[in-house]
Amino acid sequence: MVELAIEAAREAGRLLRLHIGRPRDIEVKLGQETNLVTDADKKAEKTIIRVIKSRYPSHDFLAEESGLHNQVSDYRWIIDPLDGTTNFAHGVPIFCVSIALEHKGRIILGVVYDPNLDELFVAERGRGAFVNSRPIRVSKTSLLRESLLVTGFPYNIADNPDRAIERFVAFLKEARAVRRLGSAALDLCYVAAGRFDGFWEVFLNPWDMAAGVLLVEEAGGTFTDFRGHPSSVYDKQVLTSNGLIHDSMIRVLKQVGEQPRR
Repeated sequence: MVELAIEAAREAGRLLRLHIGRPRDIEVKLGQETNLVTDADKKAEKTIIRVIKSRYPSHDFLAEESGLHNQVSDYRWIIDPLDGTTNFAHGVPIFCVSIALEHKGRIILGVVYDPNLDELFVAERGRGAFVNSRPIRVSKTSLLRESLLVTGFPYNIADNPDRAIERFVAFLKEARAVRRLGSAALDLCYVAAGRFDGFWEVFLNPWDMAAGVLLVEEAGGTFTDFRGHPSSVYDKQVLTSNGLIHDSMIRVLKQVGEQPRR
């Protein structure tokens, strides 16, 4: 299954590299003016599903563009064929392919492929996390003030859902720096690899984070909701870190969340 996911991710990644910055068709998703989908998203998704179905035709699929397929198997593949579509459409080389496998409600496999840097992140439950076959671990930074954080904004950021803007400003004041790359799956991979110390976002979908969250956990990191409670890839709030700064990040998130709205 791992090798099959890698094969599917690499094949989709090759397709994306051929079309970066020049997709033939760009659409706006219904009711979301800033949420784009391109012909490359759709082709990459069909490619991934075709490769996996060739081996496991009875498995379920939850894919960003085509939704839920089947619902009869204990296995469900969770697929984001192009995480970072806006970057891709503008020719910014920060995007990836994300594939996870869920078994009876538990993520057991995650593969994220960055075709621009040719970096392949792989994790299996209980077997560690790797990039290009090299083991990776979360950082050892223990102070929020010395931490490099990363986040993303929801497509309806103009409505400021869940006080996303205030949370961003709060972390700007508390951390060494905050970045916004435009690809949640890569954000999570970079936490797993120790490049970032922590990541939060107020609204994500399962396909955005399923593979990346497993990579963080298998690299020794922590994944919870904003209050520090156990979470799931089907929850919208996401907080991951190296574990050492997790309580400090929760403190900042709680302070913002508890402030009265003006």
